[in-house]
Amino acid sequence: MAGLITMDDLTNEQILSILEDAERLLPVARGEMYLPLLQGRILGNLFFEPSTRTRMSFETAMKRLGGDVVNLGDVKTSSVVKGETLFDTIQMVDGYTDIIAMRHPRQGAAQYAQDAARVPILNGGDGAGHHPTQTMLDLFTIKQAHGRLEGLKVVLAGDLRYGRTVHSLSHALTRFGCELIFASP
Repeated sequence: MAGLITMDDLTNEQILSILEDAERLLPVARGEMYLPLLQGRILGNLFFEPSTRTRMSFETAMKRLGGDVVNLGDVKTSSVVKGETLFDTIQMVDGYTDIIAMRHPRQGAAQYAQDAARVPILNGGDGAGHHPTQTMLDLFTIKQAHGRLEGLKVVLAGDLRYGRTVHSLSHALTRFGCELIFASP
């Protein structure tokens, strides 16, 4: 199983299939239903920079699907402060988990981690690079609101140069033939 580092790791057909699965799993996401599809599986949450929503969304999803989660915790209390490299950390966590969700301040760190790991890496943001997991959520929201992804006119506003979410989302939307309007106040 491959990881999700950039939106290029998924075809448009795979994106649509995942969005269909997500729609079917809405009762699980809302806590209305428990579905132990990932029972016996362990997610490693490695967040090397602050995160609330992304970290908790990975953890909640894993637990609502019957899996368990191990967290890196505060980087200041990890072996990173003693000089452990990202490669070493990934190799160690790889031995304990079935999949790793990672956020890192350095652009390209998710790909580096995937190259070091045997388990899939889910990129929860890598510096100013990519944030494909947020893009999947944004695409889901857009599809729920408009019934489709194809051919929409979408305004993207905010930090367009360093906004990793905008980088991934704009790439995905153009693949579905959307017209993009950029506003950077």
